[in-house]
Amino acid sequence: MAVYTKINKKDISFINKKFEFLNFKSFKGIKQGIENTNYLLKSKNKKFILTIFEKRVKKKEIPFFMKLMDQLSDLNIACPKPLRNRKGGFIFKLKGKSACIVTFLKGKDKRKLNNRNCFDIGRMIAQMHLSTKKINLYRKNSMGIKNLNPLLNSIKFKSKKFINIEKFLKTNLRDIKKKWPKILPNGIIHGDLFIDNIFFKNNKLSGLIDFYFAANDYYMYEIAICVNALCFEKNKTKFIINKKKVKNLIKGYESIKKISQKEKKSLNILCRGAAIRYFLTRLYDYTNTPKTALIKIKDPREYYQKLVVHNNLKTYKDYLN
Repeated sequence: MAVYTKINKKDISFINKKFEFLNFKSFKGIKQGIENTNYLLKSKNKKFILTIFEKRVKKKEIPFFMKLMDQLSDLNIACPKPLRNRKGGFIFKLKGKSACIVTFLKGKDKRKLNNRNCFDIGRMIAQMHLSTKKINLYRKNSMGIKNLNPLLNSIKFKSKKFINIEKFLKTNLRDIKKKWPKILPNGIIHGDLFIDNIFFKNNKLSGLIDFYFAANDYYMYEIAICVNALCFEKNKTKFIINKKKVKNLIKGYESIKKISQKEKKSLNILCRGAAIRYFLTRLYDYTNTPKTALIKIKDPREYYQKLVVHNNLKTYKDYLN
């Protein structure tokens, strides 16, 4: 979540005309995240989230995200549910851009996860993966490993100090693509389960938000993203993998859905792929985000360190012991 597009009271009046039975009275920009513009909207006694889709989200793909959240919500997966406007659709135009309004998910993200939290997250991911098998939707992963070369080539390595980083990235991406598994169990994944996309209420997992990277990919790739995003500890400037958290994440997942031996063998390469994907997107945002955007830029060096950690691990057991 972030704020690139500014709105005002006139825009709120315009939105109120689009939706029946709702009268939004106030709005506030949400700074977290990096992809789309988001506002907290308040009516008399309810809260909602307004999302304005920015350049990285393709207009033709937005219906997929809307239908996915709508159907997941109907299947009792705790996530925001898109609102239908007067015309019966989820999407409307605002400031010349596609926009939607979704229900407000109670709770908030935690700064630090404990082992039990990781177990509960694993459980919910498995429940979501099983639920998506009932959903007849498809979207190719635009941030999949095969699509990262154009992203790498678009990054401006402006100074000499970036020369070694560029070489490191090219060498790693070539090796990861070469070793990437050909076939694994797959379906719709969330694709971006960072700590700020997972909500807790009274220390209990209350739901998942921000499905705008959801796509069809390997289920185990979701686990790999979560290992990177949720299972590292920061000690001063160093990121160290917490194997107890990895163990609990996987244990929670397997309490609902079993992981095959082939998937377990692929964990290291999938973790390397997830790490380089976030290293690249953060480098891109670091060099391309406009200074006028109300946004918190995330440090790309975190994922350089994480990729180095994965490069020094090999087997599934290396992640648990």
